[in-house]
Amino acid sequence: MRVAIAGAGKVGRAIARELLEHRHDVLLIDKDAELARPGAVPGAETLLADACEVSALEQARLAECQVVVAATGDDKVNLVVSLLAKTEFGVPRVVARVNHPKNEWMFDESWGVDVAVSTPRMLVALVEEAVSVGDLVRLFTFRQGAAELVEMTLPADSNVVGRSMGSIAWPPDTAPVALVRGTSVKPPTSDDVLEPGDELLFVATPEREQELQSLMCAPNQA
Repeated sequence: MRVAIAGAGKVGRAIARELLEHRHDVLLIDKDAELARPGAVPGAETLLADACEVSALEQARLAECQVVVAATGDDKVNLVVSLLAKTEFGVPRVVARVNHPKNEWMFDESWGVDVAVSTPRMLVALVEEAVSVGDLVRLFTFRQGAAELVEMTLPADSNVVGRSMGSIAWPPDTAPVALVRGTSVKPPTSDDVLEPGDELLFVATPEREQELQSLMCAPNQA
């Protein structure tokens, strides 16, 4: 897969290294000569150019990319790169970095963004996940809010504690994807019996989150 990354700062270079380890072709674009120097990330191509200019993106052969990552430290730049990638070059998947939470509302399909990654929001979610028992915590949003990755740590009096996964009528449009117990992580099976302190991860639509919360937080009547 060919991936172009706009922004060769620390974030862009870190993404490039990870993608190269997974054997993808990576191009880093930056207008800073030091950041876009050849060999900045061994194995990645570099292009010294302004990613907000169509001519630069043509030089980068963006039409041949399956993914574009707008990873600069400037939200305005990331939005422009995303819009050009989607509308001018038809890139199938555009991932954009959100630097300031107040700008999150703009990072949607109207600006060509398929997935918006907000570092502040992710950090807040991880803090909440670490201290919350019995609360549904949103960890990640897919496809402009079409689905969320959510997590809950089961309280001792949860309605689902002591029941097998297969015996629980989970709400529609929700899918359990992981069970974390102690130091082990596994895909849940229908035979797994839930215990207090279990962490469950679901992919669910936002409309079903309250129903999912109510199901798992209802007191056990046993």
